[in-house]
Amino acid sequence: MSTPIYDVIVIGGGPGGYVAAIRAAQLGGKVALVEAAHLGGTCTNWGCIPTKSLLRSVECLVEARKAKDFGVILGSINFSLEAMVKRKDLIVARLREGIKYLLNSYGVTLFQGRGRLISPTKVSVNLPDGSKVEVEGKAIIIATGSKNRLLPIPGLNEVDVMTNEHEGLSPKKVPESLLIIGGGPEGVEFATIYSNLGSKVTLVEMMPTILPFEDEEMGTRLSKILTSSGVTVYTKSVVKEVRRKDGYIDVCISTDGSESRVLVEKILVAAGHVPNVEDLGLEDIGVTYTEKGISVNERMETSVKGVYAVGDVVTVSLAHVAFEQGIVAAENAMGLNSVYDSRVVPRCIYTMPEVAAVGLTTQQAREQKIEFITGRFPFTASGRALTLGDTEGMVKVLAEKDSKRIIGVHIIGPRASDLIPEAALAMKMGATIYDLAKTMHPHPTLSEALKEAALDAIGEAIHLGKKIRRVG
Repeated sequence: MSTPIYDVIVIGGGPGGYVAAIRAAQLGGKVALVEAAHLGGTCTNWGCIPTKSLLRSVECLVEARKAKDFGVILGSINFSLEAMVKRKDLIVARLREGIKYLLNSYGVTLFQGRGRLISPTKVSVNLPDGSKVEVEGKAIIIATGSKNRLLPIPGLNEVDVMTNEHEGLSPKKVPESLLIIGGGPEGVEFATIYSNLGSKVTLVEMMPTILPFEDEEMGTRLSKILTSSGVTVYTKSVVKEVRRKDGYIDVCISTDGSESRVLVEKILVAAGHVPNVEDLGLEDIGVTYTEKGISVNERMETSVKGVYAVGDVVTVSLAHVAFEQGIVAAENAMGLNSVYDSRVVPRCIYTMPEVAAVGLTTQQAREQKIEFITGRFPFTASGRALTLGDTEGMVKVLAEKDSKRIIGVHIIGPRASDLIPEAALAMKMGATIYDLAKTMHPHPTLSEALKEAALDAIGEAIHLGKKIRRVG
C-alpha cells in the first residue's frame, strides 16, 4: 500500500503545531500531525493552563480571606489541595480533547509517535508499539517546542526537585518550605501559588531584579509585593550547591560573593526552557540550528526550502507567539506569502497582582538611545480598583518624544492581562499618546488607568494631583 502524500506534515501538536495544522487545513490542505505525547504541548499540559488553574484557586482562597473587608462573613476558611489539582486536571483534559476535536473537524490525520526528518519531504514516525511509519508531504512544519533547562548545580540531582511537568503542578502536599530557582514569569507564578498555600518560599534570581526582561520598575514593585506576602527574594544571586541535611535540603546561596545557607523541604527549578532540537534529523537534511533554536526567516522557513519551524523550537517564547508563527508557516506552506511581525508581542505574568507589557522597556529605550516621555497612573487613584479592593500597582506608558508614537506599555495591577490588548492594538496601529489619551474610556473601569497614564505623559492627567504627577 503506497504512502499517502500530504500537503503539510506538522511535527509537534503544541500551540504552534496544532494551529499550523488547522490553518493549513482551512486553506484546503491535506494535513498530517505527528505528536509524541499529549496534544496541546507544554502550554496546555504543563505550563500556561495548569498554572493559571492553580492560580485561580489560590486567588479564590485569598479573596475568601479578605471577604470580611467587603462585609461578607464566612466561617472557617480552608482548602483542599486534592480538589485544586483535580480541577486543574479536568481543565487540561477538556482543552486537550478540544484540540483533538478541532483537528478531527478539519480532517487532520494524527500520528501518535515521535517524528524524525529523513528528507525535506519525509518524516519517519516511531509508533508506541515500536513500529515505524513513513509520512510524505510537500512541506514540513517543525513545532517540537522546548523542555526544562537543566542546571549544573552540585548536588541538585541528589535531592527532591519539583518541576512544572511533575510535582510542581500536581503536589500531594504543600511543602513546609520551598526554594525556587529562577525569578522569571514561571518562578514568580509558582512563588505566588505556594506562598499563598502556606509554604515559606525563597526565590533566587541571578539578575538585579526579578522579571529581569521586563521593565525594571515592574520587577522592583513585584519584588516588594512578594516580600510583603512573606516570600524571601534574593537577587543578583545564584545557588552554588545543595545537599541533604537532617531530612531537609541545605542550599548555599551566593550573593555578590557573600554566601548564605537556607534549609528547605523542596526545591523547584524554574530556570526557563531550551528548544527541543535533538534527534529530529535536522543535520541529516541540512537545517541550520544552534542550541538556542532553529534559524528561520520572516516567513518561518528554515535554511531548507519547504521546511518551516515555529514556536519554542525557534526561540523559547510565548504560546501566542507560536500561534501566530504557526499561522504564518502554514500559509506559506500552502502557497501564500505571509510574514511574521515580531514588533508587537504582549506579555502577561499571572501573579497577584498581575503584570503585563507590550513593546519596549525603559531599559531598552535607553539602550537604543530613543528620546521618550513617560506617563504613569496608580491604581490607588482608580475608582474601579477601589471598588474591587485591589489598588496595588500602576500603568506606565512610554512614547517617542517627537512623534509621540507609543513604544511601550507596562502594567502591574488588577487584571493587567485583560488590559494589555488595548495597548497592543494601539501599538499595532501606530497610535500616538494623543490617540490613547483622547479616546473615551467607560467609567468606572480599570481601563481608565491607560487613558490617565497617556494623559500624564503629556501633562494633562485629570485624576492626579498636580504635586504628585510626574512625567519622564
